[in-house]
Amino acid sequence: MSVTPSSPATPAPDVADPVVDALQTTLAAEHAAVFVYGALGAQTSESGAPDLYAALTAAYTAHRTRRDDLMARLHAAGAEPIAAEPGYALPADLATPAAVTTRARELEEAAAATYAYLVASTADDARGWAVEALLDAAVRGLGFGARPDRLPGL
Repeated sequence: MSVTPSSPATPAPDVADPVVDALQTTLAAEHAAVFVYGALGAQTSESGAPDLYAALTAAYTAHRTRRDDLMARLHAAGAEPIAAEPGYALPADLATPAAVTTRARELEEAAAATYAYLVASTADDARGWAVEALLDAAVRGLGFGARPDRLPGL
């Protein structure tokens, strides 16, 4: 004879939401990008390298906007956005415009790869937003010397 327990069943452990996980991963990358772009801008002279300074400022603003959008999406999904780290590693030598440009290109290539992961992990509106972010990072990377790629981020 089977006996049914009178106490409520133990709830199943929380199952991770792959979309929220992908949004959190992307948010972590944007936190890093905002930090690093701030440092790159601080290493660049607005009067000595005005085009580079303008490109870095535009990139900083774009990544800050993406970061804020990701935080809003996570809040809308009922998740607490992860916090930024207290600091991020920077290359030792950022003394020349060429070194700063190389680091900015690497940041955009990494952002494209992260957004490609988000595209693969989402659907509908979130995927459309991720595709736009991927394309934005790929095009910005070209401005910093990245090579054109048929499938950026992959």
